[in-house]
Amino acid sequence: MAKYGEGDKRWIVEDRPDGANVHNWHWAETDCLEWSRNLLSKLLNNLTILDGEGNLFIKINKVEKVEGEAYVNVRKGKIIPGYELHVALSWQGEAKDNEGNSLLKVDGSVEIPYISDENADEDPEIRVTVKDESPIGKTLKDAMFAKGKPVVEDKVRVYVQSMAKGGPAKEELETKKVEKKGQPVAGASVRKVSVSPVVEKKEVKKEGFKTISLTEKFSCRAKDLYEILMDENRWKGFTQSYARISKEVGGEFSIFDGSVTGRNLELQEGKLIVQQWRFGNWPDGIVSKVRLTFDEPEPGITIVKVVHTDIPEEDRYGNETVVENTERGWRDLILNKIRAVFGFGI
Repeated sequence: MAKYGEGDKRWIVEDRPDGANVHNWHWAETDCLEWSRNLLSKLLNNLTILDGEGNLFIKINKVEKVEGEAYVNVRKGKIIPGYELHVALSWQGEAKDNEGNSLLKVDGSVEIPYISDENADEDPEIRVTVKDESPIGKTLKDAMFAKGKPVVEDKVRVYVQSMAKGGPAKEELETKKVEKKGQPVAGASVRKVSVSPVVEKKEVKKEGFKTISLTEKFSCRAKDLYEILMDENRWKGFTQSYARISKEVGGEFSIFDGSVTGRNLELQEGKLIVQQWRFGNWPDGIVSKVRLTFDEPEPGITIVKVVHTDIPEEDRYGNETVVENTERGWRDLILNKIRAVFGFGI
């Protein structure tokens, strides 16, 4: 045991004399803001939106500003991107008559107020403005929004995917992997090691999944809480989002505007709900299991226990906030909302 005031050296990660960050044990953070400006400019500058369709000509001129923060953290080879960006673009449009004569030329802007790793699975809000609000100017603005919005969203997705892969840190990681394969660590003895297929199988082992458990008390009957969770109209009410819910075993459901989908596995009215849950931003093929049990120790008091298993640690974009966001969603968007909207608080 270490003396008071001294660390136990078995648990201290010291800097190596050669400065090597072995296995990326230390956090290695790369500032990606300038890289983000360059990539977004490459994706969006001089981008044609309409080239004569309906006698309209529209193009994005350039990225005017990229503000905020963007970075990539790497530890033990795992990539953790983080970014919150405000992006502004300039665009120009021209309307012509059937003879090709110019009717009006306009300038405008496109604003993307919030591109964030927290919303990596969602398309960002896009605002289009034009300096000339005449009828023709409004026509050009509407065309820019209708035709340009999907194009801009597609380019933003490319940026999001590039950040999830490591952004500018990806090349550095790949370079280090090549160096590691070709060169031994200085001072280390060199010996031949035969790699068997059994070693490779360790990477296939199922890992990276978590379980969350919540227990909450409500001032209501168990059957009332059960009915709320299985009734699509009440879901729409307390979540303010679209829901479609089957009340049959084997039936499917879709909640939070389709962000979560699944199937009923087992139902016991007022006692038990077991379902498969899948979030739209999870990697393909991954489903989790939700088990809700209802206990009424005395009339008018219900204790519900939520056990949510097989939650992936990362979404399809490499963000590692899935478990945290899922637990927060259960508390803030479902259980606390039911308590507040239906007056079931204790």
